Amino acid sequence: MTTRGLNFLHEWISNNVPETATADVVSVDELTHKLIADAKAVVIRRDEIDDEVDSIYRTLVDAIVHFDPGLPESARGRFGFSIYGL
Repeated sequence: MTTRGLNFLHEWISNNVPETATADVVSVDELTHKLIADAKAVVIRRDEIDDEVDSIYRTLVDAIVHFDPGLPESARGRFGFSIYGL
């Protein structure tokens, strides 16, 4: 396991998933493909991310559905949403 993939995922979601994103299949699929392409561009293999989460797709859905910028970090976790237990 590597934290490099998890750190990349956290940063990528913070910088690339807009607060106005919707959790529809097409939008999440596009975000998933962009995430994988961006990871590849910085030499992070997909398995480095896959090893850290159950599903990239479900992680992005969770980030979109559960994101609440008004909550303090301690209440929403380090990432602004939960990426564990999906």
